[in-house]
Amino acid sequence: MDGIAHDRPRPAEARLEQAARAAWLYYAEGRTQDEIAAQLSISRQTAQRLVSLAVAEKLVKFRFDHPIAACMELAAALTARFGLAYCDVVPAAEPESRLAAIAISGAQYLERWFAQTAPLVLGISAGRTLRAIATELSPIAAPQHKVFSVCGTMAQNGCVTSFDAVMRLAERTGAQCYPMPTPVIAASLAEREVLQTQQSFRVLQELQLQARCLILGIGPVGWRAQIHANAFVNDAELAELIEAGAVGEIAGWSFDARGRLVKARVNDRVAGLPVRADPPCAAVGVAGGADKVAAIRAALQGRLVTALITDEPTARAVLGPRQEA
Repeated sequence: MDGIAHDRPRPAEARLEQAARAAWLYYAEGRTQDEIAAQLSISRQTAQRLVSLAVAEKLVKFRFDHPIAACMELAAALTARFGLAYCDVVPAAEPESRLAAIAISGAQYLERWFAQTAPLVLGISAGRTLRAIATELSPIAAPQHKVFSVCGTMAQNGCVTSFDAVMRLAERTGAQCYPMPTPVIAASLAEREVLQTQQSFRVLQELQLQARCLILGIGPVGWRAQIHANAFVNDAELAELIEAGAVGEIAGWSFDARGRLVKARVNDRVAGLPVRADPPCAAVGVAGGADKVAAIRAALQGRLVTALITDEPTARAVLGPRQEA
């Protein structure tokens, strides 16, 4: 006896130390479990258990060094803030490539629906983003499915925009197609009532009840915004919407900063299918851009959409200063 106390690690501490060594060899040096077993003079099964123990005891911390990590964090924050069923944030993009990035994500999301064997019903609104999604969709044979429009693409003067999405979607998939036979906003309440007595419109109402998913564009309400630039509303009608507090629109339906449909004569004349809070099916908003931030946030707060596909700068702006804290 030399009179010196030799402190030996307790069994639990010794096992954690061995787990740390195994984890370092596995994650830092890229060793296989067989190589770790040989170096530490243990069995392969023990090496596997030690690596798992290191993870369970939080001895290993990861740094995900890729741009998509920030997007995943933003998607998680949006999901938690607004109770979303699904959220995808695409990496930061230049304004000219934002549309393409969102369209690819939207198409990938839709492809999962179209890949299902059992027949289902999908609804889609109109607009530049929706048209881009339909164009980006990979060709797939899905004649068992039905796709329908939730709104038209026609102005009150009869002019039709080039942003119809449902026809393009049907071309890419072979799905049964049901376009909206009405203008976005009717010229009068009487005209809207007549249009909605058509059998084709009643079929769309039934399809909406059967829908599993709605893909909806979110637009701002303002001068030269799509709803105004495409002559869906005139100057006086737009001024009325702004005076009523409208910040955004979905399928022609204008809503305020809390996501509530505004009380305005224009909304009374929307000729498409209704937009509801907390719809019974998946309602996926797709939009990006600084001009749409207020509209997206309002649609999320009002639960007009319960899922979101957007880009990184837009996601940060929608979350606001709280995200930076």
